[in-house]
Amino acid sequence: MKQTVIQYVLSRLNEIGISDIFGVPGDYAFPINRAICEDKRFHWIGSCNELNASYAADGYSRIKGLVGLCTTQGVGELSAINGVAGAYSEHLPIFHLIGMQPSTPRQSNVYMHHTLGIKEHDIFLKMSAVVYCAQAILTPDNCVLEMERIINEALYHWRPVYIGIPEDYATLLIKENESTTKNIKKHSDPSAVNAVVKAIVDIVQKAKTVCIFPGILISRLGLCDTALAIIEGSGLVFASTPMDKGVLDETHPSYIGMYFGHYGDPKVYSFVESCDCILNIGVMMTEINTGRLTSQLDSSKIIDIMHHHVRIGSSIFQGIEMEMVLQELVKHLPRHTAMKSLPVSDLGNPKGNQDDPIKVEYLYPRWAQFFRPGDIVIVDIGTSFLPLIYARLPSRATFHNSSLWASIGWATPAAFGAALADSKRRTILITGEGAHQMSVQEISQFPRHRLRPIIFVLNNGGYLIERIIGGSKIDTCNDVASWHYQQIPKAFGCSDWLTAKVTTCGELDQIMKSIEKCETGAYIEIVTGKEFVSSMSKLIRSSFNRLR
Repeated sequence: MKQTVIQYVLSRLNEIGISDIFGVPGDYAFPINRAICEDKRFHWIGSCNELNASYAADGYSRIKGLVGLCTTQGVGELSAINGVAGAYSEHLPIFHLIGMQPSTPRQSNVYMHHTLGIKEHDIFLKMSAVVYCAQAILTPDNCVLEMERIINEALYHWRPVYIGIPEDYATLLIKENESTTKNIKKHSDPSAVNAVVKAIVDIVQKAKTVCIFPGILISRLGLCDTALAIIEGSGLVFASTPMDKGVLDETHPSYIGMYFGHYGDPKVYSFVESCDCILNIGVMMTEINTGRLTSQLDSSKIIDIMHHHVRIGSSIFQGIEMEMVLQELVKHLPRHTAMKSLPVSDLGNPKGNQDDPIKVEYLYPRWAQFFRPGDIVIVDIGTSFLPLIYARLPSRATFHNSSLWASIGWATPAAFGAALADSKRRTILITGEGAHQMSVQEISQFPRHRLRPIIFVLNNGGYLIERIIGGSKIDTCNDVASWHYQQIPKAFGCSDWLTAKVTTCGELDQIMKSIEKCETGAYIEIVTGKEFVSSMSKLIRSSFNRLR
């Protein structure tokens, strides 16, 4: 039986494992919206705005993988583009369905709403091209072939794709044969893989000291167990980098701690930088991962095993899939009997008396003690991010940040998406009040879906991370409006949540104990002063001054 364009699109999305689609309805997208809501295989996840929807899809994808997003053209898709760009930078496969204006006015050059009033009707497609790994505008004639191309590109690159559907085409019957070959997985040349693996094994065998960097790509591609098998089989140690924190279990005996260039633990960076070989599995050497460019890693000693290529020294081998390389390394990498792990530093015990104002020395160690096995920890890219990279996570806990795209406000909707993706785990959101104000309305989605997050809002008098970086000359620019944060959950429908405003160490300690017992969501405002600056943040300020 022939399907309509949108029926075929939804059928294919369902076949590859998508069941949840975030979005905001819009008139050009109504046929898509209606089809999603009528299809029992899907859940429409309405968001407060398109930016929040894209952030929520990002958070969901970090936990569950493939996800859908739906907006109308122009005003909707451009509102979402910031979140889509973040997903692109961090390899998150979002299938973005865009309801476009009908084909008739497109062909007659009539000016329609949600346009720029110009005759270039594909202008939005062009504007967003760089943040999608593939784009298509579907018609009844090309729907089948284009959907297969789009799906193959998304699964190959593990990045967002753009699927434009003109309003009138959505409900027309497709004209193509639906028996088109589906999901053509690209494979590496086995002989090339074997040659690369042999070269890696030879280097590791000759090295006296080797350290593994496990990156977010192994998490995105579902290769954590394979990477762990390499570590356990070889006896090699591994270190985390900030963007990749929590990819592998930090309670593992081979874990040596956080590498953050020369802003990190001296014993970690001294060991890592003195290694004869660094086996980098999916870590992007970003400004943050290299400790604001303070790292002194010898590139000639680094082996990069990335998504579709391997770099050994100055030689790059293209078309080599990470999955195949790791599977072969499990079989062939010899055991390094001389390797010994380092004692892992953590944040220690909270320092402060019960009646003392909340200071850095108390809050971050207390948060670290609060984390439990299996937690999903979402941290916005503000002052809390850097101290918390040194909190040693319990078993199976994961830590999510957006340190590459670094769009503040991301964390609140992302926490909603993550919680929806796995409601059986505790989702903990840690955000500053400045970032929280950008996307706060999305906390209204938690009770709609019977989710019970734990939300900590750090109120330190404005955009503190910007004050640190920018200095006193722009201090007033970083002020934000004063809100009664503990009253926000009730206004947004979280009427039974545990809410509190805490200002002392004792109050914080007591409310954390109450959270452990409560069976609802929790929303806690933690009030500090503008001087609430960690030693790590002060170092970052000096690095910005040095690089200007």
